[in-house]
Amino acid sequence: MSRRHDLAIVIPTLDRPALLARALEHLGRQGGVAAGRFEVVVAVDAASSGPAPALGRRPYPIRAARAERPGASAARNAGWRATDAPLVLFLGDDVLATHGLVGAHLAAHGRHHEPEVGVLGHVRWPRWPPPTAFMRWLDQGIQFDYSPLTPGQEAPWWHFYTVNASVKRAMLERVDGFDEERFPFLYEDLDLAARMSEHGFRLRYEPTALGEHRHRQGLEQWRAGRVQLIAAAERRFCARHPESKPYFHDLFLAAREHPPARGWGARLAGVVPRRTPWLGPRVWASYNLRNRQALAGPFLAAWDAAEVTPRSRA
Repeated sequence: MSRRHDLAIVIPTLDRPALLARALEHLGRQGGVAAGRFEVVVAVDAASSGPAPALGRRPYPIRAARAERPGASAARNAGWRATDAPLVLFLGDDVLATHGLVGAHLAAHGRHHEPEVGVLGHVRWPRWPPPTAFMRWLDQGIQFDYSPLTPGQEAPWWHFYTVNASVKRAMLERVDGFDEERFPFLYEDLDLAARMSEHGFRLRYEPTALGEHRHRQGLEQWRAGRVQLIAAAERRFCARHPESKPYFHDLFLAAREHPPARGWGARLAGVVPRRTPWLGPRVWASYNLRNRQALAGPFLAAWDAAEVTPRSRA
């Protein structure tokens, strides 16, 4: 490629300096990829109340960009617009890249030069400390769902997870990037993917572009705030993309209408693997229902309370 850097890695961040420092450290360990092939843009959220992040001396070019309005969407837009690299890789500031992550993204784009093709990497929980049962439950279609995807094959656009995904700059320019106004945080990546799909966007799944997701989460954290934010964002998303089904709304509505879970699955899910013959599927089915019912009330209340003003999709 004729430009100085083949790839720009954009990392939005909001007052998590320790996590960011580890993410930047791991990007310096990219085996087989010359440091000059990529640069890193740390995109600071406008809501940041802390000092400017310390970028330090790195074996690759690095700089910071600051968003003009709060939200992950504005931060990512500020990041990719600050570079002229033809490929843009979005990473979370809590994702630690394995040594082959950047190379896998570059290689996949090398095989698929078309501007419509993006690449989805894979994230997993760290092996230590081990993930809780709730964190493993999140991987079953709640936060991420890689299980139906085939390595090296196309993935539906709704699997476009910007904790570890790359796209051609030309495609971002074609749709004017993330929608900072309607989707400042949550559903911003799905809205971007939906709009790109109208221009022929295709997503390739490359699990060798692997990162570790360092973000401990629990049921109470989701019930106390996150699930309400998801409800409002999903309602806005469905209003803008009426052809899309309200995934979480239907999921939690069905859970609320089901007889109450007995709770025994929650007591056993931490010690009984899902793959355990006979017992595992039963434990995890009970645990799944218990978690959905615990989140259904706050989600559905927030959905009903959300105000959605019809807007054009332009």
